Amino acid sequence: MRKALILMAVAALGATAACGKEDGGAAAAGTTAAAPGAAGAGGAGGRGGRPPMPVEFAVVKRAPVAEQILVVGNLIGAATVQVVPRVNGRLATVTVQLGDTVRRGQTVAKVEDLEIQEQVRQAQAAYKVSEATIRQRKADLTLATTNRERSKSLYERQLLPQQTYDDTVARHEAAMAQTDLAQAQFEQAKARLEELKITLDNTIITSPVDGFVSKRFSDPGAFVGPNSPVVAVVDIRFVRMVANLVERDSKRVPVGTPAAVEVDAFPGEKFAGRVSRVAPVFDPATRTAEMEIEIPNSSYRLKPGMYSRVSLTVDARANALTIPRNALVEIEGKSGVFIATSGGGRGQGQQGQGPGAQAPAERANTTGGGAAPGNAAGGSGQGQSQGAPSLTAKFLPVEIGIRDGEHIEVTSGLNDGARVITTGAGALKDGDRIVAAASGDGRSGRGERANREGGGQAK
Repeated sequence: MRKALILMAVAALGATAACGKEDGGAAAAGTTAAAPGAAGAGGAGGRGGRPPMPVEFAVVKRAPVAEQILVVGNLIGAATVQVVPRVNGRLATVTVQLGDTVRRGQTVAKVEDLEIQEQVRQAQAAYKVSEATIRQRKADLTLATTNRERSKSLYERQLLPQQTYDDTVARHEAAMAQTDLAQAQFEQAKARLEELKITLDNTIITSPVDGFVSKRFSDPGAFVGPNSPVVAVVDIRFVRMVANLVERDSKRVPVGTPAAVEVDAFPGEKFAGRVSRVAPVFDPATRTAEMEIEIPNSSYRLKPGMYSRVSLTVDARANALTIPRNALVEIEGKSGVFIATSGGGRGQGQQGQGPGAQAPAERANTTGGGAAPGNAAGGSGQGQSQGAPSLTAKFLPVEIGIRDGEHIEVTSGLNDGARVITTGAGALKDGDRIVAAASGDGRSGRGERANREGGGQAK
């Protein structure tokens, strides 16, 4: 029993001694780790307390640019006509179907014409009667003329009484009047016959234009008239888009301006056209002018009714100095870009080093702004930990020209080959520290050296 008590006491004393050693080691380690942290914090505070911002760069280069105006609307055919009959009647036949190709003058339908044919026959008979009547009246006039000449000769020789001569002259004048009446009746019968022939021809309904049957309104047996369309024909050898042009763009879009048309039916494909007409007046309610754009459609791929987007090229440069659109920023009402310049000081790696030694991983994290080497912000640890100069964003005002999609023309303020900041430029301020965004393997030291060289060129 006594031996057991002694062994328990010895074990308790050993456990107490071990706990004291562990607590002392932890305290010493904490004291040692605190020194590098304090030094790193002091170094960051000396640079303003904001880690470098990761950015991307692009080279200023020359490229063709074009300024465009985008308008939207629906396509319509070159001509859309509703074919109607010129006479009232019942449809006998309709010879075309929806989608059929028709030519100008081609028969598309016919109205029953039995009654009109009968009227034509009656008019032909009346015409013949009038023709015969006029021949008879002409014969009577010839006889009356002969009697008058004979009576005149006798009267001049005083062989015929005055009254008889006057009667002969009166009969001659009556014969002339009868001839004139017969002639007028003949012309009337002729006109009536021609009219009925035209009416008979009008029972045949023809297409007034070349095109396609876009709609069929009536079927055989239906009663139609001048207000009852039978079919609709659309000419799509070229199509038109009617759009409204705002007042500020009116002087920039003259007749003949090239246009590029896109439709949802053919994604990614553009059809060439041109501005064919611009209205000379503006709508006072909308302050817009109507504009027509013609697009050749020889393959008949574009259909009336398609929703279309049209880009009008209003200005172009063949060899302009350009920057990406995301490189342009606005600061205090001035347009400009950010370029990278050398900071002039040493990196945080030297400022953050204290008397105590740091592990390599700790030094890399401190010089990288406290981030891991694998992310975008901390990727600069390897570039700056060796004492490389830091990079600073500098705002450079520029004058711009044409805006073309993702590129903008620079007319002054930059030289060809300069490097400007693109991604991240919108969040920068003049004098901010920057670092090139890390590549896929987490290292950007080589990228920083290239950016420093690019900053020197831009400068």
